[in-house]
Amino acid sequence: MTGQTTFDLGPQARSVARLAEQVTGEQLAAGTPCPAYAVRNLLGHVAGLSVAFRDAARKDLGVTTDTSPDSFVPDIAADWRETLPKVLDELADAWRDPAAWTGETRAGGVTLPGAVAAAVVADELVVHGWDLARATGQEYKPDPVAVEASYGFLAAAAEQNGGDGIFGPVVPVPDEAPLLDRVIGLTGRDPGWTPA
Repeated sequence: MTGQTTFDLGPQARSVARLAEQVTGEQLAAGTPCPAYAVRNLLGHVAGLSVAFRDAARKDLGVTTDTSPDSFVPDIAADWRETLPKVLDELADAWRDPAAWTGETRAGGVTLPGAVAAAVVADELVVHGWDLARATGQEYKPDPVAVEASYGFLAAAAEQNGGDGIFGPVVPVPDEAPLLDRVIGLTGRDPGWTPA
């Protein structure tokens, strides 16, 4: 990914914030395409990854960037409706600094090049935006630039892993399917998922 052109995470971060804003209290316990997560856990995960990747962009390494997301089941804070949009904005702003894309950084306890970290967080925002929209019955219009970055990251990872996805076995999706559906399939999710 050397020499990768930077992109703005702001449109995708705002898309996720808009979805979160519409979540009702009753929906917090609903299931999501992530089997271990209810909506409240998914929102907690998005909040946590936003802080971690904000700090990764700033090269402010420590507890927020060193904690594996698999080490606990996240949950929302009491003030999540105020804090989640704020950290999503801070995340996008941090990645507008060209220095964020250079050198190495760390997120989830993994050291990786800055440009790769940007692709990872684009993927996280695109996929978890889809998860949230599906779980809560909302229309989803992700940022096309973020979807492209997500697809590039996931497709390269699957190729390196001999066809296996990094989040689980790839779900086959036709080549002519929308790019978002192909992204979702590469994460091991069924693009046709609906709540039970």
